[in-house]
Amino acid sequence: MPSRSAAALRRAAIPDTITYPEDLPITAWRGELLDAIRDEPVVIVAGETGSGKSTQLPKLCLELGRGVEGRIGHTQPRRIAARSIAERVASELGTQVGGLVGYTVRFTDEVADETAVKVMTDGILLNELQRDPDLRQYDTIILDEAHERSLNVDFLLGYCKRLLPRRPDLRVVVTSATIDTQRFSDHFDGAPVIEVEGRTYPVEIRYRPLDGGTGDARDQTTAICDAVSELDTEGPGDVLVFCSGEREIRDAVEALSALQLRHTEILPLFGRLPAGEQHRVFARHPGRRIVVATNVAETSLTVPGIRYVVDTGFARMSRYSKRSKVQQLPIEPVSQASADQRAGRCGRLGPGIAVRLYDEDDYDGRPEFTDPEILRTNLASVMLQMAAIGLGPLEDFPFIDSPDTRTVNDGMSTLRELGAVGDGHVGTRQWLTNEGRTLARLPIDPRLGRMLIAADANACLDEVLTITSALSIIDPRERPTGKEDTADQMHARFRDESSDFLSWLKLWDHVSSERRQRTSNQFRRMCQKEFLSWRRIREWQDVRAQLRRVARDMGMHPNRDPAPPELVHESLLAGLLSHVGRKDPDRHHYRGARGTTFSIRPGSSLFKRSPEWVMAAALVETTRTWATGVAPVSPETIERVGAHLVRRTVSEPWWDHDRAAAVARETATLYGLTLSTDRLILYDRVDPGIARDLFIRHALVAGEWETPHEFADHNTRQISAIVDVETRERRSDLLVTDDVLASWFDARIPEHITSAVAFDAWWKEERH
Repeated sequence: MPSRSAAALRRAAIPDTITYPEDLPITAWRGELLDAIRDEPVVIVAGETGSGKSTQLPKLCLELGRGVEGRIGHTQPRRIAARSIAERVASELGTQVGGLVGYTVRFTDEVADETAVKVMTDGILLNELQRDPDLRQYDTIILDEAHERSLNVDFLLGYCKRLLPRRPDLRVVVTSATIDTQRFSDHFDGAPVIEVEGRTYPVEIRYRPLDGGTGDARDQTTAICDAVSELDTEGPGDVLVFCSGEREIRDAVEALSALQLRHTEILPLFGRLPAGEQHRVFARHPGRRIVVATNVAETSLTVPGIRYVVDTGFARMSRYSKRSKVQQLPIEPVSQASADQRAGRCGRLGPGIAVRLYDEDDYDGRPEFTDPEILRTNLASVMLQMAAIGLGPLEDFPFIDSPDTRTVNDGMSTLRELGAVGDGHVGTRQWLTNEGRTLARLPIDPRLGRMLIAADANACLDEVLTITSALSIIDPRERPTGKEDTADQMHARFRDESSDFLSWLKLWDHVSSERRQRTSNQFRRMCQKEFLSWRRIREWQDVRAQLRRVARDMGMHPNRDPAPPELVHESLLAGLLSHVGRKDPDRHHYRGARGTTFSIRPGSSLFKRSPEWVMAAALVETTRTWATGVAPVSPETIERVGAHLVRRTVSEPWWDHDRAAAVARETATLYGLTLSTDRLILYDRVDPGIARDLFIRHALVAGEWETPHEFADHNTRQISAIVDVETRERRSDLLVTDDVLASWFDARIPEHITSAVAFDAWWKEERH
C-alpha cells in the first residue's frame, strides 16, 4: 500500500470534475459502468475499436475514487499502445504524462508518487508478481484487449481469479472486442458484461471463391486482382487486402501494380517491413490507396480510410508442434471471429464492402474463434514463472482454457533440458534448481537466459549479452521491396563465414563504433543508407543495456577481454541442446532431436558449407523445417554441455590386460542422435562393484597383471608350490578355490579399488 504522502499526492492530483468526450460511444454508458465497477469485483466491458473503452475506463475509475489508496493498473499488449493511451488520458485530464497518469514499458518508467493511473504492458505486470504477489500497490486492474487471448493475458485472468478472495477490495475490469465475452463472464463466475456499441456501418459481404463456382480454380493472386478490379467500380475509398504472409503480400503487390489502376497507390504492410514504409500506410494521401497486409491489420493496427476489404481467408499462425517439438508457422484458415474482424475494418467510415475469396459454406464450417495462445505454444516460460511465484502445477491453475497434458509435459521437458528443475514438487519454488531460480529473474526467454548463465561461468558474458539481446528482437537488417540484392550486399560486410552468431558481434561492433563517432541524426541517416532499422538497432542497444544491468545486479560479471569463439558457442549451446543436428550423409538436410529433420535456411553463413554438426537459434516449420541462426558444434562439446541429458548404453564388460582394468564399449546419444559409438571406457564409471570383482579375480587371483609388487611374486610362487605338491601327491584339495581367494582379497582391499592404477596409489602408502 502507498504511504500517506503518496495517497495525499494522488488525491490532490485528481481533478474535481472529470469530463468525457460526447462523440465516444462509451460516454452514453457512463452511469451503468460506474454502478457496475463500484458494486462488482469483476466487470467485462465489450466494445469494438473506437468505442473509447481503453481511454475512458481509467477516468471512470478515478471518478469512483479509486486510484488513491492503490493505483489503477491498466495493461496493454503492446508498448506503443501503452504509451499512446497514457498520453491521451493525461491530455484529457489536463495533466502531463509522468504525473497523475504514467506508463511503464520496457526501458521506460514514467511513474511518480502521485501517479494514480499506471498504464503498462501486460509483461510488466507479470514481472511485478514475484515482488508483489498480492498486487498491493493496485486497487484496480484493467486488463485491456483480452480477446487477443495472449499467454500473458490468460495468465493474468487466471491469477486475478485466484487473487480476488484474498483481495475483496480489488476491482478487475476486463475489456474485449465483442468476441466470446460469455467465456470471460463464466470464468469469473457470472461477472456482468456491458456491451458498448461502437460507431459501425453495414458491411456487404460478397463471396468470390477461387473456383468461381465453375470448377476452374484461379490462383490467389489472380483472385485478389479480380476482387480489386471489381471494387474499383464501386466509388472512392481505400482497399485493405488481407494475405497470409510476406511472400504472398509481395506477389499481390507486384500483380496489382501491373493492373496500372489510375490514381492508385499500392502499399505492403507486415511486421518485418521497415518503419518508414509502415508509416506511409497511415499518412495522408491523394487518390485511392490499396494496402496489402497480414493479420497485423486485423485488430492490432487501424488502417485509416478503409471502405473496402479483400479477405483471402488465411493467416500464418504460430503453433507448437507436439510431434516435432518445434514452433511452426503454418498457413491456416482464419476463424469466423477473425473473418468478421477483417470485414469490420471497412465499416468505420460508412457502408463498406468485404469480398471473401472463399464461399459461404467454407465460412460456416470454420471454427468460431481462434485458438488462444496457451493452446498453441511451448509453456516452459509460464511454468517457470509460476514456480518462481509458488503457484503450484500448471494443470491446477484456473486458466480459461487449460492446456493438454502433452503440452504441459513438453514445457517440463524444456525446463529439464535447461537444468531449471529438479525433483521437488512440481510448480513450487523447491522444484526449481539454482539455475531455475536465476532464469526466473532474467527478463528474457528461458533458453536465452540459460545462455547467459553459462556465459558467466565461461567468462564470455559480454559477447553473449550482445547475441542474446539480438535474438530477442526483430532482425534490424532490412530488405526493402525492390532493393533486396543491394541490401544483401551491404549486410554481407558483417557476415562471419564460420557462424551466424558471430555475425551479430561484427554488426554490433560496427554500429557501436559508428554511434560513438556520429550525431544522432548522422547515425540515423547511416542506418538508412546501410539498410539497418534505426529503431531496432536502438531497441537492441536498450535490451542489451537492460540485461547487463540485471546481470550485474544478480552477481554476474561481464568479461573485459575478448572471449574465444569456442567458449561463446559452448555457452550458447547450453540453451540449444534440443536444437542440434547431424548432417544426413546421403541428403542435404540434418537429422535433429527426436527424429526431426531440418535444413539450414538460405541466407545463413553456413548454408553452402553445411558442417557435419550444427546448433540453431531457432527451428521454425513452414513448408519444411528451417534452422535459423546456425553455428558448427562438435559432438564432444554437445556431450559435455548436455551431460545431464545424454543417454549411455554400455556393452558387457571384460578384463583388459593392457589397462589392468575392467573395460566396456559405450554409445552416447542425445534425443536419439548418436554422439559417439563403441568408445572404450573404464567400467568402474558404470558399475564400480563389477569392475572391482573383475580386477580382483583377474589381476590378483589369476595373476593376469604384470606388476613389480613383491606380494604378487610371492603369491605366485606359493600357488605354484602348492600346485606342484598336488601334482606329486595326485591330490586336488590343497589349493583353495578362486572364490575363496577372491573373498580373501576382497576382505583386505578398500572398496574403491577397481583397477591397477587405484591399487598402486593405495598400496604405495599401505605397504609401509
